[in-house]
Amino acid sequence: MQASVGSGLPGFAVTGNPDPSVREARDRVRAAVKNSGFKFPDLKVTVALSPADMPKVGSGFDLSMAVAILAATEQVSSEKLTSTIFLGELGLDGNVRPIPGVLPAVIAARQAGYRRAVVPIETVAEATLVEGVDVGGASSLKEVAAWLAGDLVLDNFQRTPPTKPPPIPDMADVVGQHEARHALEIAAAGAHHVLMTGSPGIGKTMLARRLPGILPPLGIEDSLEVTAIHSLVGELSPGRPLITEPPFVAPHHSSSTTALLGGGTGFARPGAVSKAHRGVLFLDECAEMSAKVLESLREPLEDGEVRVPRRDGVASYPARFQLILAANPCPCAPAHDVDCVCTAVVRRRYLGKLSGPLLDRVDIRVRMDPPGNAALMSGTGESSAEVRARVTAARAAAVERWSEFGWRTNAEVPGAALRQKFRLPPDVLRPIELFLRDGRVTARGADRALRLAWTLSDLRGTDQPVEDDVAQALLYRDRGATW
Repeated sequence: MQASVGSGLPGFAVTGNPDPSVREARDRVRAAVKNSGFKFPDLKVTVALSPADMPKVGSGFDLSMAVAILAATEQVSSEKLTSTIFLGELGLDGNVRPIPGVLPAVIAARQAGYRRAVVPIETVAEATLVEGVDVGGASSLKEVAAWLAGDLVLDNFQRTPPTKPPPIPDMADVVGQHEARHALEIAAAGAHHVLMTGSPGIGKTMLARRLPGILPPLGIEDSLEVTAIHSLVGELSPGRPLITEPPFVAPHHSSSTTALLGGGTGFARPGAVSKAHRGVLFLDECAEMSAKVLESLREPLEDGEVRVPRRDGVASYPARFQLILAANPCPCAPAHDVDCVCTAVVRRRYLGKLSGPLLDRVDIRVRMDPPGNAALMSGTGESSAEVRARVTAARAAAVERWSEFGWRTNAEVPGAALRQKFRLPPDVLRPIELFLRDGRVTARGADRALRLAWTLSDLRGTDQPVEDDVAQALLYRDRGATW
């Protein structure tokens, strides 16, 4: 950013492709400079935001504009400016207000070679997560000016202890549904996608909300990546700056494609699929969602990222999530199938929004039946901690096997690698050959069945899948094909 103060008609111009919120900064900066005890020049002031062809969005440029103008008029020292970034919105009284996206901005600054960052005091906790950058928190423009003069040390410590994350419901609360519980354990071990169907109140949502509790905690790099996304959308809790548990995102079934993938005016912001990165995206009542919205998930499921074109460019956000779909078997959704009044045509149409290409990307399909009275009265089931231990061990085995290729879970392994470099013996692959011959599985489905077979092998603690693992993987994909 550059500021020029020179002769000409008094005015304040901002160049560099600013959006309305950036252009409005002229009034905020002018008032903040005057109310902080400094003199705003009665000359022609021009602030240039570079690069000029990149759109500038948001109020986070306010503080840097004010500092640039004060430095251009020699009201503050410019010695530290070349290696420091300034982030924050200015109030009319000169106070520095928090903005979303501080963490990704500081990460980008480090990559650009900056060594210091001045941020709003409320966002110091997330900014200090970035190593290699000295962070200072300021509550007013006066404090920033005093720091530039060497008269003040900006606070870089979190003032309040971090709050505990909300507790994740425990799998022990789920009684019965042993098949669905085992399916979720397999899904967690290999990061596979799941479709659960069953009557209302049978436990689909209950199980889905407990999935994050059996997933391994996020590593430091994943935590920073997930935290940066939530910082960008302004949903990061001030008391809990670092997200360490897999996120759980459950948009309403009336959500639009924009809400799911991301969007907005000018430049796209992250949507639900990116907020669920390295976590769980749960679509309850998915059969009630628009078919267009559901189809929009196909590319993110395959690529692990979402690319949203908008007027000012194409935004690319990570979207490596686990998709959990839940649906009733029909519109009337009785407790028992014998009470259903829907015709076969109505039932097919109801679940017809889940297209073949979308379901082909779902590795596990589970049809849930009402548990018997004995199961409901049998007490608690296995706890999340016990299941998480097995899932963590299975994931560790996958990481050790795929680490040299950069893959983290079985679900990320390309099909070509499974068919060539890690090809299984012919007798193990026999079930897949039969399913391909009968047209019961596509080429993509065969690759996904192989990934699922590797996960089943990891849970058993063996070096590679056997024929039973492949057959079971195919059954998990094929069951529920007729609703």
